[in-house]
Amino acid sequence: MKKMTKVISLTLAASLVVASLTACGGGEKKAETKAETAAAGETTAAAGDDVFLIGGIGPLTGDAASYGVSVKQGAEIAIEEINAAGGVKVGDKTYSLDMEFADDEAAEDKAIQAYNTVMDKGAQAILGCVTSGACIAITDLTSEDGILQITPSGSAMDCTKNDNAFRICFTDPSQGVSMADMAVETLGYKKIAVLYDSSSDYSMGIREAFEEEVASKGGEIVASEAFTGGDVDFNTQLTSIKGTDADAIFVPAYYQDATYITKQAKDMGMELPFLGSDGWDGVLGTVTDTTTVEGAIFLSPFFAADPSENVAAFVKSYEAAYSATPDQFAADAYDTVYAIAAAMEKAGTIESADLIAAMTEITVDGLTGDGITWTADGEPNKGSKFIQIKDGAYTLYE
Repeated sequence: MKKMTKVISLTLAASLVVASLTACGGGEKKAETKAETAAAGETTAAAGDDVFLIGGIGPLTGDAASYGVSVKQGAEIAIEEINAAGGVKVGDKTYSLDMEFADDEAAEDKAIQAYNTVMDKGAQAILGCVTSGACIAITDLTSEDGILQITPSGSAMDCTKNDNAFRICFTDPSQGVSMADMAVETLGYKKIAVLYDSSSDYSMGIREAFEEEVASKGGEIVASEAFTGGDVDFNTQLTSIKGTDADAIFVPAYYQDATYITKQAKDMGMELPFLGSDGWDGVLGTVTDTTTVEGAIFLSPFFAADPSENVAAFVKSYEAAYSATPDQFAADAYDTVYAIAAAMEKAGTIESADLIAAMTEITVDGLTGDGITWTADGEPNKGSKFIQIKDGAYTLYE
């Protein structure tokens, strides 16, 4: 068990640094630099500094590549900001940050290979993995090596089962509870159908907590239909749900699945509102008809249109570098890098044991939450947002 120590506040002025990076017409040049370094899977640190190497692991190819690419790019923005601001002060030394990012294809065996790759390169902290199954696959290895591991988006409980492991995102059970409370208490849905991926730890974990919480709030699960990852035909499950008196459909899955499900539901004439988990973030980029997801509500720690200064600055920098709007995966990775930097500064050394201990002593004002702290169990303390799709755009649910 990790020892809980007094929490201190550490504020990293990301918004000011971003402004310095995006000034003087530097966005186009930065994008070119990133394109060159992307092939090598690493971010270049400032010459002449002591360098702290972060090992990033996530899918850059395969069905889940969009998540890994977002994580890699969000981390790159944070690394560039920190280095441009002078690096990280650790005791009497200043370190610049660098990153070696390895592709795990969201597969357990590939995750182990990717971990070995970044460790062979000299990684001093691990940012990853991105998906829960891959993250669980390396968790015991990182514990044996005693290295700090922070997953930006691995939400299964076992991702943080060891003392060296922390996460930025919400856990699966916490998502399930939050969405159930929203469904029953706020939206007034009493009869809910669930359509989940039985092959996914992520989907299963959220579904179980959601169904339990709905029951505890006096609601009823009128159908609980399963599919398997990779399925593209959901007509059988949707037909079963259509035959119930459900008020809404909850789909704890990723946006690729939600794209197929919502289209087929509309084709069948179903008009039930959809609820989703944070994996829905990005669904507007894959649907061909936004009316299929109109009105859908899902949980997310990040909203790109948030007017707050730090979010607006990050979005501006990200769009200049990648010609894309960042999603929650990019924001989670950005906050992960700042957490590592905060732990380095607090520890006063770069020894792994000291970095791990420092994680329960820091506070980070991030994109995915103000004043984020971590428990001795590796879990973040922060608030959540509910996103609703209105008129074909993401909006904050109010």
